[in-house]
This record gives sequence, structure tokens and C-alpha cells, in this order.
Amino acid sequence: MSVAVRTELPAQTAVVEPSAAQEIERVALGLLPVAQGRIDDQGWVSAAREAWEELPASVRTAIRRFRRDSGTTGALVVSGLPLGPGEVPDTPTADGSVQRTATVSAAVLMMFACGLGDPASFRPEKSGALVQDVVPVPGKEEFQGNAGSVLLSFHVENAFHPHRPDFVMLSCLRADHEAVAGLRTACIRQVDHLLSDAAREALFRADYVTEPPPSFGSADSDPTPHAVLSGAEDDPDLKVDFAATRPLTPRAREAMDELQKLFADNAHTHYLTPGSLAIVDNRVTVHGRTAFEPRYDGRDRWLQRSFALADFRASREHRTADGYVLD
Repeated sequence: MSVAVRTELPAQTAVVEPSAAQEIERVALGLLPVAQGRIDDQGWVSAAREAWEELPASVRTAIRRFRRDSGTTGALVVSGLPLGPGEVPDTPTADGSVQRTATVSAAVLMMFACGLGDPASFRPEKSGALVQDVVPVPGKEEFQGNAGSVLLSFHVENAFHPHRPDFVMLSCLRADHEAVAGLRTACIRQVDHLLSDAAREALFRADYVTEPPPSFGSADSDPTPHAVLSGAEDDPDLKVDFAATRPLTPRAREAMDELQKLFADNAHTHYLTPGSLAIVDNRVTVHGRTAFEPRYDGRDRWLQRSFALADFRASREHRTADGYVLD
């Protein structure tokens, strides 16, 4: 039961061997009846946390290493994971589609979330579900969010929020028909040394504001100015959404434009296939998606998404009854 990990560019990858995948599926199947299969139940999440410890040690080691150091690209793609017995159901088409009932794929996703920290969600988005469907929705093709199918611009997930996810996980149940929809990632560690001195200085200034994404609805907000780069000078954190972050000065605009171009020039595209799971270090890495054409025939691209927080205690004031949903 081993997992082969490659850490070279364009991204870290981990290939789960068949014997390890069978063991993961066995553990996931054991979670399905817990708490009547209600994923969002705190008892079910507690069971998923315990079940994580039953997964093959090689898998847990790979995730633990990535959590500690996500590397130059800030992304890890794990392939060979089980989806469960039987055929994958038709791809949902409803706006706001989520997974409330435990399945093997959802259980695997949640166990990995527990391995990275603690699973979390945001009440205004996808009704606060811990496992969310990322599927194209009819009439929302131009939407800059998970329901769209046009080019999705680079962003740190929920960059506006004081407790944005530390890790974003995207599990593939079905690829798009033409296999052209790619997850695009770009890490600040890839481009930091390429930034001009002027741009880097500007990006460390609190001269930017970020609005909530469309997926949070049209709630009024009064964003606080922030810097795009913060923390350690030699390994900064990143906070930007190129569709929602607004520079407040011309110098800030020039710096943000320079950063966006560097991300575009140095991005990596990951074509996820069924049984693969992408983990993005949301602290240092932006992600987006290439465009694709949905057919709405039940066989469109279908990812399931979950978030994880590495320091769960820091968000306690935003979570009712110490639950997993942030208000």
C-alpha cells in the first residue's frame, strides 16, 4: 500500500496504487451509514476524522508533507482514488447543487479535509454544505464562479473573508466531454522573483479592496483595504481575486496587472480525470479554469469541492456552536 509522489514541476502528483485504493474504499464505505449518512452532521465529520487515521500510511504521509510545505507550485494532484461501486449518477444541473448524503467520493473528500486540518464551509455559499458540486448550470455560462463554463479568472478562494480556506480540494467524478476543461494554478512562489521591485513594494501595501464573489449573492459589503502580499518577505501569503479585487491607486493597478500577467505566463493546467483530487494551497496559490462547452446531457464535467482550515480555532467566533459552517 504505497503512494508514489513526484515533486517536480509542473505540479506535485501522487498516484495511489490499486491495493491502497481498495483500502481507502473499504474505509469510505464504513462511513456511509454513520449519522444516517448526513455529511454535515458533526457526528459524521467526527467519524470521518477518525477514519482518516485508518487510511494507508503512505497516503497520510503524502498529505501531511504537503500540508507542511506545498512546494513551489502550491498544488498537489492525487490520482487513483475510488469513486465507489456502480456508475456515477448523472451530473447535476441545479444551481447551488450540493452533496448532503454520504457517498464514497464525498467520504474520501472529507477524510482528506480532516487530514489537512478541519473541513469548513460558508453559510452564504451553497447553503453552507461541506461537500459542494462544481457543475455547469444552464443559463450561467458567463458566470464568474463554479456554475459557469467560460474562462474562470485566477483567484484565491473567498479572498474577501478573514478566514478564507487554507486548502481548496476539488475531486473529479466526471471530466467534460472534450476533456478541455483544465484547473489552472499559479503560485506566488513561482513568480515572486520575477516581480519588479516597484510592483513588489506596491503589492505589500494595503491599497486593495476585495468584494465577495457572485456565489455569495448580492449582500452589501464594506471591504477593508488590504495588501495583496503579506507576511514573510521571502515567502509571502497571497490575497487576490482578479475578478473582485480593486486597486485603489494607479501604482497598485500597475502592480496588480504585472502580477496577473506573470501568473498567466507561468500557470500550470491540470486536466482532472475521474478519481483524481486536486489540493490547492489557498494561502499562496490562485486557481481558475479554462473554458469548456457543456451539453447538459447528464455527462457534463462534475467536480466535488470542499475546504479545509489548518487553524480551526482562529475562526471560532464565526462558527455557531463550534460547528463547521462560518457565518
